[in-house]
Amino acid sequence: MALFSNLSERLAHIFGKLTKRGKLTALEIKEAMREVRVALLEADVNYLVAKDFIAKVSEKALGNEVLQSLTPAQQVIKIVNEEMTSLLGSTNSKLMVAPNPPTVIMVCGLQGAGKTTMCGKLAAYLKKTGKKPLLVACDIYRPAAISQLQVIGKQANVEVLERGMQSPVKTAKQAVSHAIKQGFDTIIIDTAGRLHINTDLMNELENIKKEVKPTEILLVVDAMTGQDAVTVAEAFNHKLDITGVILSKLDGDTRGGAALSIKAITGKPIKFIGTGEKIVDIEPFYPDRIASRILGMGDVLTLIEKAQDAVSEKEAKKLEKIFRENSFTFEDYLNQIENMNKMGNIRDIVQMLPANLGSKFKGYDIDDNEIKKNKAIIQSMTVKERRHPEIIKSSHRQRIAKGSGTTIQDVNSLIKKFEQSKEIMKQFKNKKFLKF
Repeated sequence: MALFSNLSERLAHIFGKLTKRGKLTALEIKEAMREVRVALLEADVNYLVAKDFIAKVSEKALGNEVLQSLTPAQQVIKIVNEEMTSLLGSTNSKLMVAPNPPTVIMVCGLQGAGKTTMCGKLAAYLKKTGKKPLLVACDIYRPAAISQLQVIGKQANVEVLERGMQSPVKTAKQAVSHAIKQGFDTIIIDTAGRLHINTDLMNELENIKKEVKPTEILLVVDAMTGQDAVTVAEAFNHKLDITGVILSKLDGDTRGGAALSIKAITGKPIKFIGTGEKIVDIEPFYPDRIASRILGMGDVLTLIEKAQDAVSEKEAKKLEKIFRENSFTFEDYLNQIENMNKMGNIRDIVQMLPANLGSKFKGYDIDDNEIKKNKAIIQSMTVKERRHPEIIKSSHRQRIAKGSGTTIQDVNSLIKKFEQSKEIMKQFKNKKFLKF
């Protein structure tokens, strides 16, 4: 499921009704705000947070400036966007860096929240930004926790320091000395979790904090647990004074309540979100971009950043030429699909497009098997067919299907997706969404 898709659809429906009405009355705005409140509560947003949010939006939306505007619906949506951005934390909160290295990042959370995996993702992210991170195994209670971190460290190509079953406090202290000697500028400590919050867990975490004085204490919470995630965040913050939150499993069946409530309840920012299962599926949290995604306005900035990571400068220049000359072929299409797959889950990428463009890709998803099938179909075309798809008629499709070991329906589906992509590229070109 795409990020906050249910909430996005509900809000799109509510605001869609407003935009059809032209001039708005105070009664119509109040009714819309009631519907927004229900949508937030159904998304598992904290009751008090939802109530306060609606009160702020209503106060601004019922002002004369909106009611007398030529485009009151757009003014209301703008207010909702601004207030939602504020609710999510206003601005991106970067990781703090110690004045004298190493920077110590203590990662905590309950068992099952994805804490160990998120340590590896964070290490991979920091390494990509030029840091030299060290992963430290301090979870000695969960079976295979140390070996799991070692496997993840290998995926991230980051060293893992472990000292077996010795005291986690002692291991953390030794990790700092090791980092100083070996030139690591960042330490990420994977602490123990429990199935629930208890005294032993908190005491150990407090002792590690006292011993190594972490620059950051990041709490990993499972976004799929909704309001329970907020309760967990409150408890950890009360005991440890956390510096930030990482939301995991935002690619799952999550309603969004945790993301929209945590900052308001704890006062601590969300710093990162987990968006998939791959080691690279971690993003810095940008409140304005997430608010735009929720409201169907897209998130072109994050999309461009993902593209820059996946596409080389040479490929980008080639794509720019394709845009300029409108010369998109099946060869280009296959190349772009492979690049998009490097960027992550295609359904999530589509959600970063503004709603009017993203709707054209509804239900659009391509995995590795689909790419292999598409490759076989395209390779079964003649060079002329690949470069001039308009000549592919019924008889051609039968031959292509037979040659690729697929069905005519598969060939038709690929051609339809190719045409969708061409149409999207035209709209991007006309609206100048992308710059290379």
